[in-house]
Amino acid sequence: MALLIIVLSMFFLGFIGILLNRLHFLSILLCLELLLISLFIGIALWNVEMGILQNASFNLLLLTISACEASLGLSLMVALSRTHSSDLVANLNLLQH
Repeated sequence: MALLIIVLSMFFLGFIGILLNRLHFLSILLCLELLLISLFIGIALWNVEMGILQNASFNLLLLTISACEASLGLSLMVALSRTHSSDLVANLNLLQH
């Protein structure tokens, strides 16, 4: 039960971090990673608690998607920092170009 509270608090901290800390693009990416890691841990704990070990492939799929999201986010951050010379979210106005 304590692990469930920890996983839920991790998820809500990541969600609140996205809502409140939108100054830099990297902080948004880190909060998204916290969301995905908490989902991964929560699903893994749920599988262990229920005794269902056949769904371990779903955990690996979620971890793979999380890694792909991280690489895509970092490549977007590099592209945005090269074109706009900063990673500030306020400077991103896609309607200018």
